[in-house]
Amino acid sequence: QVHLVESGGGSVQAGGSLRLSCAASGDTYNNNCMGWFRQAPGKERERVAGLNTRGGVAFYADSVKGRFTISQDNAKNTVYLQMNSLKPEDTAMYYCAEGDRFYCTATAYDYWGQGTQVTVSS
Repeated sequence: QVHLVESGGGSVQAGGSLRLSCAASGDTYNNNCMGWFRQAPGKERERVAGLNTRGGVAFYADSVKGRFTISQDNAKNTVYLQMNSLKPEDTAMYYCAEGDRFYCTATAYDYWGQGTQVTVSS
């Protein structure tokens, strides 16, 4: 079992920045895939960023490329999502997810956090 706890969400004006954190605990030895997803009301959940923790390869959705950065602190078992130049359309509930698959596709995640709300006002 893996337990994920997100933090760092909040309200910000357009153009601002936030950094989300995801602290992992439990059986994290095989957590090859870490990712950040978001879901806005009435919309499907989408993966905005993913990280192959062993290879260091990162994935970004086109909508956030150049603005969001995913990173990890192995010593703290924590993954971050730095979000810059935020837009109102980034408003959503953001979820951290973990999986132990070899290929970190959008469906490679088995454990989820409770989510943290990000609201961007214009």
